[in-house]
This record gives sequence, structure tokens and C-alpha cells, in this order.
Amino acid sequence: MVTALAFIAGLVAIAYGVVLYRRVLAAPATNTRAIEIASAISEGAQAFLARQYRTVAMVGVPIGVLILVLPALGPWTALGFVVGALASAAAGFVGMNVSVRANIRVAEAATQGFGRAFGLAFEGGAVTGLMVVGAGLVSLAGLVYAMEAAGVTGVHRMEPLLGLAFGGSLISVFARLGGGILTKGADVGADLVGKVEANIPEDDPRNPAVIADNVGDNVGDCAGMAADLFETYGVTAAAVMILSLIIFPGNDGMFLYPLIVGAVSIIGTVIAIPRVTIGEPAAGQQPEVMRAMYLGLGIAAGISLVLLFFLNWWVIPFPDLDASGHSVGWFSLWVCAAIGAIVTGAMMWITDVYTGDGSRHVEKIAAASEGGHGTNVISGLAVGMQSTLWPVIVIVAAMMSCFWLAGLFGVGIAAMSMLSFAGIVVSIDAYGPITDNAGGIAEMAAMGEEVRAVTDPLDAFGNTTKAVTKGYAIASAGLAAVVLFAAYIEDLKRLAGDDVSTLFDLSDTTVLAGLFLGAMIPFVFASLAMNAVGIAGGKVVEEVRRQFREIEGIMEGTGKPDYRTCVDIVTQTALRQMIAPALIPAVVPIVVGLLLGAQALGGLLIGSIVSGVCVALSMTTGGAAWDNAKKLIESGAHGGKGSEAHKAAVTGDTVGDPYKDTAGPAINPMLKLINIVALLIIPFL
Repeated sequence: MVTALAFIAGLVAIAYGVVLYRRVLAAPATNTRAIEIASAISEGAQAFLARQYRTVAMVGVPIGVLILVLPALGPWTALGFVVGALASAAAGFVGMNVSVRANIRVAEAATQGFGRAFGLAFEGGAVTGLMVVGAGLVSLAGLVYAMEAAGVTGVHRMEPLLGLAFGGSLISVFARLGGGILTKGADVGADLVGKVEANIPEDDPRNPAVIADNVGDNVGDCAGMAADLFETYGVTAAAVMILSLIIFPGNDGMFLYPLIVGAVSIIGTVIAIPRVTIGEPAAGQQPEVMRAMYLGLGIAAGISLVLLFFLNWWVIPFPDLDASGHSVGWFSLWVCAAIGAIVTGAMMWITDVYTGDGSRHVEKIAAASEGGHGTNVISGLAVGMQSTLWPVIVIVAAMMSCFWLAGLFGVGIAAMSMLSFAGIVVSIDAYGPITDNAGGIAEMAAMGEEVRAVTDPLDAFGNTTKAVTKGYAIASAGLAAVVLFAAYIEDLKRLAGDDVSTLFDLSDTTVLAGLFLGAMIPFVFASLAMNAVGIAGGKVVEEVRRQFREIEGIMEGTGKPDYRTCVDIVTQTALRQMIAPALIPAVVPIVVGLLLGAQALGGLLIGSIVSGVCVALSMTTGGAAWDNAKKLIESGAHGGKGSEAHKAAVTGDTVGDPYKDTAGPAINPMLKLINIVALLIIPFL
């Protein structure tokens, strides 16, 4: 019954996503120049995604074959790997395809005011959100059905779940890195030459890199984000289900409980999405975008928790204790789910405080820009570092509270509760790149100042929505990684018995060695991602300068820029540069585990989680604050566009771009991939 409920809920999410997709396509798109620009963006995005997936297949197919032939892993793990990889890739494909069709329609809807443009952009984002959670639940429930049909029981049910988590994580790391390198390489190159050197506006059609920049928004912020949050959703559910097999042996109710949490949240999300609307703001006022977003999240969370309360109370039988003797009750697990919802709201609110409209931290960076490029960068770095304080406190408080209430399973349910709201959260996130693209199309198609007066404020809020959802994703990844680490310890006990110690003593130099190595990984990983953006951005800068020199009439608007060359440059660079960092979380745990043993590998996992969460939070929040400080100056503060403060702010934003859109978000799937690989290699330790 539970599996059927989850499967049906997943299908409902997908069906509603199709309804919204058709509604988006039904909106008018009649501006000939805008259609031409949107077609170029769509063509570039689809070409990149196809080439990216071919590149990933060159890595993924041999790994899948290796999993299949290794006796310790076998066909069920391989099946899960294929399902996870294909579903993650499909989520990215859907996210990109919706975005490239919604952007032009949002630009045209802006002629009717804020309400219509916002509604269409949010519906476009909601398609991606619904597809992410729908595909996640259908994949998980489908694997459970397959295992039931084949008679797979007990801990052997762990195998396809591990495979699904591994496949989803591998695709997600490549998607986040490849899309992030492309989008920020193009953005950096376009801004440095266009804004700073040529003093032309953002999205000016005279800039040869402007199409590549808009292509990047779709493959990085839409396709990459969708693959990332599908992976986070699937990995978290799989991790909690795996943990339940170990600490609740033979209890199918606890094994399937994460699917119930996901199913009720889909109901809440479907009810909440139509209620996320805004009216026309009064003259001189900003549209109430964030209020509408938080209202939608609150409705989804409230309905989900009410439904879960009654299911826990009346329907689901709960054991008194887990295998470690920790008490577990229906109300305790419901409170853990409620804590997950509270953490979701808290993480989004905290990030909004640091990056949102009227933020004193954003104003601080903008004011520092008057002192020049260096003071802007110093201020932005300081804000990013400071922004780790409250999120870490929230994560620690949630983890400790849930463990006290219901043990490790309680921590897992809090993480699953957070990820069960991915439908509404992805809707909030995907709204951002759609409005960003809409503004770019409006500028390039010369649709008029009245359109930009609508798209620009919506885009500014889009920066904040992207930032708050990244904070949410990182916090949920931290909790999910803790659950995966707990599963690593419990499975190590089960398989190794007394042969391997599962006590991670900090006085043991092997454990300490693993901690140091693990803490280092996020820094090396992020440095490679940052360097890749620098390489791509440098090539774009050279190409844009060349075109400005050699194409006659380009600055006067009589010569046409060669957009395709810039798209090709960032595409080729991104595909080459993404491979090395993407292999780090897959290779390092194997090397450490086989050479230094299970104790060092455990230390590696903890070290990577602790440092990775802090590095990712600092990068994503600091980068968004830099971006909005630039937009604050462009609105007229501190001298406005073209001022020295503006030029300094563009430099800060250039540093922040790969922080918030490449390296920082990619740490999220990296953390989980390290832990999943560790779980996979336990039989070989």
C-alpha cells in the first residue's frame, strides 16, 4: 500500500508538471527578434547538454559495467545505478527545456505587468520542481516494486538503493560542474569586457558573449540545479531506507516510511503552487516576491505536516526501539519531520538576510565599492565567511534534537522532510534563471524600458531565490551526509564484525589522517572548479576583445557579433575542465579506503562533511551578496552605473560568480558522492 501511494503521488506530480508546461507553452510569444534570440539560446543550451551527457556516458558506462561484473556489487546495484543516472539526467533535461521556452514568454508577459510575468516564471519553475520530486518517488517506488517481484529481501534491498544514489550523484556532480563552468565562464568574460572595458549595459546585443551567458543560465542554473536536487532527494531517501534496513531489521514499515514523507509533501506542494502569486506594487514599491515564495513554502509545509501527523497517529505501526536500543515513537518522528521543515524555512530566511533586498550585508559591500576593487573583494569575502555562523548553528541544533528524539533514524527523517519540499523549493529556484533570461531577451530584442522595468526587479529577486535555495540544498546535503556516514558505520559493523573497529578514536593517527585529508577535499575540488571558470572566462575575454577590434561597426550597432564562437569556446572548455574535479569524490575514497583502511576512510567522510558544508555556505551566500551589491549600485546607489564604485562592484561580482554558481553548489553532490562510494567499497576493505 505504501509503495503504491508513493508511486501514485509521483505520477500526480509529473502529471501536474505536464499541465503547467502546457500552460506555459500556451502563453504568447510574438516578437520576431525575441523569438530569434530565444531560439539561439535554446539551440546552444541543447547542444551543450547533449555533448555533456555524451562525455558523462564515457565515464558512466564503464563504471556501470564494472559494478555489474563485481560479485560484491552485482546486477541489482547496476540496475539502481542506471535508474539513478537516467533519472538525474532527465531532470536536468526537463529543467533546461522548460527554461528555454518560458523565458521569451515571460519577457512578453512583462508588458502586462508584474503579476502576469511573475506567475508565468513561477509556473515554469514549478514544472521542474514537480518533475524532480515526481521522478524521485517514481524511481524509488519502482525499485521497491522490482525487488518485491524478484523476491529480494532483507539487507539485499540495500544494493539497488546504493546504485541509485551513486548514479544520481555522479551525473549531478558533472551537471553542476559542467553547467557552472559554462555559465560563469561566459558571464565573467561578458562582464569584464562589456561592462568594465566597453562600458555597455548587461545583455547588450553588441556583446559577442551575451548569448553564451544566457545559454549558461539554462544549463547551469536550470539543468544543473534540477539534476542536483533530484540527486539530493533520491540520495537522502535512499540513505534513510538503507539505515532502516540495518537498525530496524525486518521492519518494512520503517523501510518505506521515507516514501510516505515524500508522498504527503507532494500533496502539499500541488496545493501550494497555484497560491504563489503577487499583485501589482504601488508606485515606487518593489513587488512582494519573497513574501509570495515564503507563503507557498508555508502552505506546502503546513499541509504536509498535518497529513503526516494523522498518518503517524492512525495508520503506521512504529517499533518501540531501534537496534541500538534508542526509543522511536510516532510523535517523535513527526517532530523530527517538523524540525526538517523548520530548518528549511530557517535556512532560506537566514540566506535572505545576507543577500536579499534591503540587506545590510549587501549595502556594506556596495559601500565598500567606493573604496575600490580591493575593498569590495575584502568586504564580500568577510560577508561570505560570516554567513556560515547561523546556518551551522541551525544544522547542529536540528541534528542534536532529532538524535535525542529518535536516534539516527530521526536525523534521517529530518533530512528527508527537508528534501520532500524540493518540489516547491525548486520552483522558487528555477524562477530565477527564467526571469534572468527574460530580461536578457528583452534587452537584446529592444522590447522597451517598460519591459525591463518589470524584468529587472524580478531578476534581482531571482538572485535571492537562487541563493536561498542553495543554502537549503547545502544544509540538507549536510544532514544527508551525516545519515550516509551513520549508514557507513552500521554497515561496517554488519559486514566486518569484530575484524574492523567501528570506534573512530580521535587519538588514533589513522583517523586524524583521514580527517585532514577529508577537510582538504572541498578546497581542492573548489579550486579546480574556480580555476576552470578562470580559464573559460579568459578565453571569452580574448574572443570578445578580438571581435570588438576586428568586426567593423559592432559598437555602432551596424556590425553583427559572432555569438556562436563564444558559445563554442565555453562549451569546449567546460567539457574538458569538468572531468578532473568530478573524479575527485569518486577516486579519493577508494584510494584512502584501500591504502589506509576503514578508520581513515571514516575520518575522511567526517572531515569532508564539516569543511564542505562551511566552504559551500560561504561561497554561495557571499557570491550572491556580491551580485546584489552590484545590482544595488546599478539601481542608482553609490554613483550608479558607470561609476568607479560600479566598476569595483563588477569585479566583486566576477569573483562571486564562480563562488555561488560553480564551486559552491557543486560541493553539495560531491559530499554525498564521497559517502556513497565509501558505502560501496565496504566489502573490499
